[in-house]
Parts: sequence; C-alpha cells; structure tokens
Amino acid sequence: MTAGAPPSAVRPWRRTGGARTLVRDRWIHLRAEAWENAAGAGLDPWYILDWPDWVHVLALTADDRAVMVRQWRPGLGAASLELPGGAVDPGDADPVAAGRRELREETGYDAAEYRELPALSPDPAHMNNRLRFLLALGAERVADPSPDPTEEIAVELHPVAELLDGLSRGAVANAAHAGGILLGLRAAGRIAF
Repeated sequence: MTAGAPPSAVRPWRRTGGARTLVRDRWIHLRAEAWENAAGAGLDPWYILDWPDWVHVLALTADDRAVMVRQWRPGLGAASLELPGGAVDPGDADPVAAGRRELREETGYDAAEYRELPALSPDPAHMNNRLRFLLALGAERVADPSPDPTEEIAVELHPVAELLDGLSRGAVANAAHAGGILLGLRAAGRIAF
C-alpha cells in the first residue's frame, strides 16, 4: 500500500479512563471512554459501540444474477437494496454457517459453494465488530423465505452487469454492502481492480 503513513509511523492512543456504559440491550452496548492520543490531546468522551459480528452474502445464480434484498431502513428513511445477511449468533460455528442460515432465512436461496472474503470493519473509529462477507456461487431457490417477524423483505434478482451499473448511481446505499459486492465480484472473476 502506498497511500498514507506506514503503520510504524502511527502511534497508538492510550485509554485514560474506564468505560462508562450509556446503553446496553440485546442489540448494542454503547459506552463512553476517555482516551489520549499520541500527541497528548484528551478525547473524552469517545464513544464505542459493541455489536456482534455481521455476515453478508453475495449470492450469484448460474445465470449471473445476484440475489439481493430490499427492506425499509429507518436511519436512511427509505427502502434499501442490500446483500442478504445479519448478525453472527453466539452459537454459530463460523461465518459461513451464519451466512448460509441468513441467506436461506431471508431469501429461500442456498448455494453449492461458499467462499469467505476479507473481513472488514464497518466503522473502525467507533465500532468493534467485523463485517464478514461471503461469495456464494451456484445459488438457487430451495425453499420459501422465513424472515424474522420484524423483517419485511422483498427478494430481488439483479443481473451482475446491472448491479455494477447501479453501484455507480448509488443504488446500493449501504457503503459496506457496496464494498462487499465489489470484493465478491472480484473473487468470482467478474471484475478486476
């Protein structure tokens, strides 16, 4: 990598105070902490969100279509085109098992082959979880979707070429999902960068 300073030039911060829990429920743990950067500047409060890891799946059918979902997102205030996925549950054996479960629940699709892609951070400044991506090849519908009672999901199949064109127009609003789509299409040999 050529951009930015080499990792050795980045000095670590030091936590100067304990964590204060602000919100804790079944979904998140929001805490405030006191930190000091390497130059000695204090940062208090610094907010950290503890989330479970998430997994999202780029599932491609034999006829080169991506299995996508559309659902309402209150933060965006609109319906959002996204990759199927969700939280990695504590009992999940691995990200592939979690992703396969989420793909089947949300879309009714399963795939012949799953590949793990690089795990990314959705917001390294404030969130401590990892966003895991999977590429699923040979996806086909094997059952009816069975989403959670709180999920209202529309399943959509998008030709890969149209999905790529849509990315350049903001059709996928979730930046992490756009990144996962690009990583998956690269792993599938559909694009190069």
